[in-house]
Amino acid sequence: MSEIYVITSGKGGVGKTTTTANLGMGLAMRGKKVVLVDTDTGLRNLDLLLGLENRIMYDLIDVTEGRVPYKKALVRHKKYENLFLLPTSQVKDKSAVNPEQLVKLCDELRQEFDYILIDCPAGIEQGFKTAIAAADVAIVVTMPEISAVRDADKIIGELGRADKENIKLIVNRIRPQMVQSGDMLDMDDINDILSLECIGQVPDDEMVVTSTNRGEPCVALNSSQAGQAYRNIVGRICGEPIPFMTFQKEGWFTKLKHVLGI
Repeated sequence: MSEIYVITSGKGGVGKTTTTANLGMGLAMRGKKVVLVDTDTGLRNLDLLLGLENRIMYDLIDVTEGRVPYKKALVRHKKYENLFLLPTSQVKDKSAVNPEQLVKLCDELRQEFDYILIDCPAGIEQGFKTAIAAADVAIVVTMPEISAVRDADKIIGELGRADKENIKLIVNRIRPQMVQSGDMLDMDDINDILSLECIGQVPDDEMVVTSTNRGEPCVALNSSQAGQAYRNIVGRICGEPIPFMTFQKEGWFTKLKHVLGI
């Protein structure tokens, strides 16, 4: 039975789309058949993170308005043949798709894919309500900053009002040295506020920026700490009891080893 995950956040810029791309590729690397559905209409970026921006012919709006079947709008990844993207429009607004249309589409996608990952717009407006409508599981992405955690708490409340009970947490862009110095929230602080099952703690990693600019999610890079964290999250999604990483401050020798791949 396929599973539908919506990846959401209250605050923009916390790494929601990056998380969607990495989880999708990580699942595909395990042999799962995966489709990523971009519902951030007007501001699509998922195609860029996957290096597929030049291969888009049709989009989500073309599908929901009946101009083309969904299979014609799917874009297959260049390296992972079991990973697909259903991009959205750059020119329409978020009201162009309604919850009923997305639920109908996802019911069709369930017949073909093991995992359907929906990249949700930030905030709690109509785009959010549409994106969460079909989801079996919601993943809330936040950062260890008080404004991001407060916005995540708001999103959790909205998910509850929409009768979404299976909600998981990913904390992104953790800087261990700032946590240790008390300048960034630690996991105990975040757990006290949000009280959610955390399935991922992702360190702030310069390689995420590099891989994003290249259209190559860092989950495929063995030398990336963030990539390892995303691989661990994928394992937990697949039911494996994987312990959380311990983050250490990086000295110059550790950084040199990463560069040299040793």
